[in-house]
Amino acid sequence: MEYLLVDGYNIINAWTDTFNLQTESLEDCRNKLLNIMSNYQGFKKIRVIVVFDAHLVKGSKEKHETFDNITVVFTKENETADNYIERFVHNMGSLHTIRVATSDYLEQTIVLSNGGIRMSPRELKEEVERAAKNARLDMSSRPINANDIMSRIDSELREKLEKFRRGKGDRGEA
Repeated sequence: MEYLLVDGYNIINAWTDTFNLQTESLEDCRNKLLNIMSNYQGFKKIRVIVVFDAHLVKGSKEKHETFDNITVVFTKENETADNYIERFVHNMGSLHTIRVATSDYLEQTIVLSNGGIRMSPRELKEEVERAAKNARLDMSSRPINANDIMSRIDSELREKLEKFRRGKGDRGEA
């Protein structure tokens, strides 16, 4: 199993061409990041965990939520995203492949020393964009069937349904 841990606020602050904290609320930026990471996870088929600091929120408890197909973690009071990520990598790094996306150099060093793989915000952005492009290419190369459900139905049943649609159902009309 492969995990990607994303230091949420770190990425939001690093991707200035994607997020504008001057014109967008923090909540909107979080939701945009979660949508981006959910799409990425859908294409890559890895476990994505996005971690947000809540360490300055008085009385906050660690909270795990699911957003589409990814895990979202809000840290507890007095615990930073870095603390959570370090603990996760320390506990799971020898069992799984764990990549961590952050621009924090100290965090990258700690991740590497615990068996994780560091990923800069720029590298993550390039990989997300590459995955999105590959997904578009994959979808455009699939044949388009205007009525995919009907193509899966037995021909005899399809014929009966067509008669019914035309108003000539079970009234004995042909």
